[in-house]
Amino acid sequence: MSWRGLCKKLHLWLGLTVGTALLVLGLSGAALVYYVPLDRWLHPAIDTQHAQPPNWDRALATLRARFPDKTGPWRLEATGDGGAIPARYYHPPETTGQGFAPMMVWLSPDGSQLLRRDYWGDYLVTWLYNLHYQLLLGATGSWVVGWLGLASALLLFSGLYSWWPKAGRWRRQFQVSAGAPALRALLEWHRLIGVLSALPLLLLCLTGAALALPGPTATLLGWTLGTPAAAPVLASQSGPPVLPSTALAAARQALPGARLAWIETPPLSGGNYRFRLQLPGDPSMRFPHSYVTVQGQSAKVLAIFDARAQGPATTFNNWLHPLHDGSAGGFWLRSLWLLAGAAPLMLFTLGIRRWRLRRRRYGEAV
Repeated sequence: MSWRGLCKKLHLWLGLTVGTALLVLGLSGAALVYYVPLDRWLHPAIDTQHAQPPNWDRALATLRARFPDKTGPWRLEATGDGGAIPARYYHPPETTGQGFAPMMVWLSPDGSQLLRRDYWGDYLVTWLYNLHYQLLLGATGSWVVGWLGLASALLLFSGLYSWWPKAGRWRRQFQVSAGAPALRALLEWHRLIGVLSALPLLLLCLTGAALALPGPTATLLGWTLGTPAAAPVLASQSGPPVLPSTALAAARQALPGARLAWIETPPLSGGNYRFRLQLPGDPSMRFPHSYVTVQGQSAKVLAIFDARAQGPATTFNNWLHPLHDGSAGGFWLRSLWLLAGAAPLMLFTLGIRRWRLRRRRYGEAV
């Protein structure tokens, strides 16, 4: 059997086995491209605006007052859009044993009122995230999704190899014949949609696999680009912390011109502030990769992790998430990812229909 024939066989059986998973991951990923505005649309209470910048001191005081039993660190997100302030409390006792399931809170833009409280996984967009990232299987699901991503990439490569035209036949490979018999029409539509969506889907499969398999990804990067840099780990100290605004001022002086993305506060027992900041050239808006650690009791800068000063392995890691969710390319890349996420449904439907029709007609599996 020729290489093309082998690739056709491989493409068929991977499509019959991996195709369903790729369909689920594609549709859930397409929905998550706009998961923040989708969640706001589903919960109008948090779709609010305020002309003044967030009051981080008041926001933390409100959280401490409303949830006195939550004495650990809080993470507050700086959205920059004048809307509600999202905050997270990791490892709440209410979700012990559920894996990643922080308490999610939204405050009014001025930080004075609680607008909404929920738990990760209990509302639609986070359920979709767990489906997309773990197939609702917990930590084991991340491993399964990672290897499914690699198998899906092989499915796409085998399809491209099978499709690749001989010299002088390129135009024919992009044609869809009007009035063609069902078998031929299904093949031509499957072929056309597949080749148009192959490169976006390949990028999504490979970046998704790298995110879902951080251990093997780090090993591969170590072999090729060197070991990624790690942020320093600092000992915490006891004592009442200074206000967030005081610590933030010190962080801004340490990395001037950086945009604030997240504030991690110290626990009530004492510790350090950790500010997550976006510097020029960082592709990620929501989860940038530079940090400033500030001593909670004195507002002294303890450590600066500047992503620009790290090696190529860190740069590679920094691009994975914003490429995978489309945020690195703004509206146009997210729109392309939305279409690419829907492509597996069309490809799977066309492929299954043609396979079943061919089996009924010829009694064959190809």
